[in-house]
Amino acid sequence: MKTPLTETSKFLSYVLRHEPQAIGITLDSQGWVSIDELIQAANKSGKSFDRELIERVVESSEKKRFTLSDDGKCIRAAQGHSTEAVNIEYPPRVPPEFLYHGTASRFLESIRKEGLQAQQRHHVHLSENVKTATEVGQRYGQVKVLIIAAGLMHQQGFIFYCSENNVWLTEEVPVRFIEGI
Repeated sequence: MKTPLTETSKFLSYVLRHEPQAIGITLDSQGWVSIDELIQAANKSGKSFDRELIERVVESSEKKRFTLSDDGKCIRAAQGHSTEAVNIEYPPRVPPEFLYHGTASRFLESIRKEGLQAQQRHHVHLSENVKTATEVGQRYGQVKVLIIAAGLMHQQGFIFYCSENNVWLTEEVPVRFIEGI
């Protein structure tokens, strides 16, 4: 049984990452929307929640999927956007020597051919540890954790970013930097 926190988190992920127009909201270029506007639009579309529930979702999320603005008036998804209207500007960062990517084993053949691609998202998502990568990969089937030579990629000119919730982002990972496939 889904809890109100889980249901609200999934709903927020959907509208703040992928389909804001589904409830008639518009995100700015950095992904922000007024919490009041979000609540009003969500309630009109049949979802009943308030500021307190949103704040509980933000605070209780282990993965810190959402960020509140410094003044507490706006919310955004930390990363994972597929909407073209959002292009969060993270500062480039030097990654650790290795990062990890959790995927389903059924995607390995495609990864062997094309490497890791952002697909519908803006970036490939990478983790600093095997545990997190495993948790992510399990959502898609039998998990396989890939080791990414991020330090070497960076030395060769690939740019990395790190979101507020510590997810490492890059535009692509060519096959030659992937171990475990």
